[in-house]
Amino acid sequence: MNDYIFDTGSELGHHHLDHLGRLLDTPTTWRLERLGLTPDQRCLELGAGSGSIANWLAARTREVVAVDIDTTQLYDVAPGVHVIKHDLRDGLPVDGPFDLIHARLLLLHLPEREQILQRLVTALAPGGHLILGDITDRPLELLAVPEPADRDLWEKIQHLSHHVVSPARGVSWTWARETAERMTAAGLVDVDVMDYSQTAAGGTDGCLLHRNLNQQAEPLLLAAGATADELARYRELMLDPRFRAWFYQLLYTSARKPG
Repeated sequence: MNDYIFDTGSELGHHHLDHLGRLLDTPTTWRLERLGLTPDQRCLELGAGSGSIANWLAARTREVVAVDIDTTQLYDVAPGVHVIKHDLRDGLPVDGPFDLIHARLLLLHLPEREQILQRLVTALAPGGHLILGDITDRPLELLAVPEPADRDLWEKIQHLSHHVVSPARGVSWTWARETAERMTAAGLVDVDVMDYSQTAAGGTDGCLLHRNLNQQAEPLLLAAGATADELARYRELMLDPRFRAWFYQLLYTSARKPG
């Protein structure tokens, strides 16, 4: 089975995207700015989510095609943003060339990621940039817990989430580290990687996102061996300011098509 675990069209999905935006939009836009955006560029934004990055790009470039498998949250887009509901596993919904193609937290979820990467390279204009941001398998190190038993609980839920539930749905936690090599093999040049992470405390966006994803994945986690009491305690921890841990490591990999 390789269906996406989370329902971004739901109320939980709306909050999911809000948390991600507050956590990652700043490093994302910083990374995009370094590519040297110009007003004549045509952009492809994949896995557009709430449209925050598509809107940001639209203020700086000529056109943005925003694609998502669920466009429920793409209801407030800027002029110049064209929304398309589409499953990327079925190919690209529009023809290139594009001067910039961006995707954040998308390809790690898709088992067809290598074929999709090849399609994205083909769709780039000569001199165009491909930039992909995905999270890695680096363990989410605990820094503080309210009770000693909470450490074991955290480690159990993280193990079930990352080593049982998500791999069964086609998620690759190694893809982010492989992207640079894949881009080079596809003929792209000027490959560059940025590493970003931060700590999260109970009640902040990092932990609220953990809580949200845990709620969305509850049936799968219960089937994988978690108990209802364990999930309830985990969600309490994500609200407790005495809890602190490292959040996910995000790797942003960019490269340019020769020409």
